[in-house]
Amino acid sequence: MSKSKRSSSRKADTVEYRAIAEYYDAEYAHLSYLDQDVPFYMKHLPKRRQRILELACGTGRAAIPLAQVGHSVTGVDYAADMLRIATHKRDSVGLTERDLRFTRADLRRLNLGGQPFDQVCIFFNSFLSFTTLAEQDRVLQNVIAHLKPGGTFWLDLFNPDHTMLAAHTTADLDPVSFYVPSLDRSVFRSTDVERDERLQTQRITFRYHWFDAQGGDHHETNSFLLTHIFPRELQLLLERNGFELREMYGDYDGSDVWHGSPRLIAHTRKV
Repeated sequence: MSKSKRSSSRKADTVEYRAIAEYYDAEYAHLSYLDQDVPFYMKHLPKRRQRILELACGTGRAAIPLAQVGHSVTGVDYAADMLRIATHKRDSVGLTERDLRFTRADLRRLNLGGQPFDQVCIFFNSFLSFTTLAEQDRVLQNVIAHLKPGGTFWLDLFNPDHTMLAAHTTADLDPVSFYVPSLDRSVFRSTDVERDERLQTQRITFRYHWFDAQGGDHHETNSFLLTHIFPRELQLLLERNGFELREMYGDYDGSDVWHGSPRLIAHTRKV
């Protein structure tokens, strides 16, 4: 096998999270909790049909099953390539735009107009890509603006791991291999994390490695910032933006939050 090296690299100084759309579904398929978050949310939905707005919907992982059980769903994301995949997946399962509409927009400047929603949700840590208080407030105010009075907002984040936060850097975290059918490519990914305690941010760098059919050696990086939010911070942030915190769960079994909980799942109501 030839070992000729070739490299394709995305900008390593990118700050905002920008997934590689073709990889997205495959590279996260190993995370077991992504099989639990949507069913957990569905259990808390009213029996009657809901108008649901999913923000940072990506490739439609949550929006599609919500529409399949009969809710009227709008999914918003800022990445056109992710929405193209989401639209193809929607059409492939027989849903129409009347069942599930996808819209491209920046959540910090969201203005959909029209009738407010019964429910707004943000899954899978997506809110943590807004790394400043000003950005977080703007997003939450846009959530408020799109909710009907008494409407429900669900926000799902990871609970910060104090042991990991104590280390300035972590290398080769969560190594995973995955296959991308659309590219006929097997990819290995490792993750490096560099933390800035002053800004309460983590620079995440995904390092991808694969070989092509001719044995060419390819490397690709994708780097972005995430913040982390502690339970009391999250409660204060939600309350100051007009939400009443009804429950905060530590996992999809409905357990309370404690220091070892993997998740912070906030179930809130528009005041």
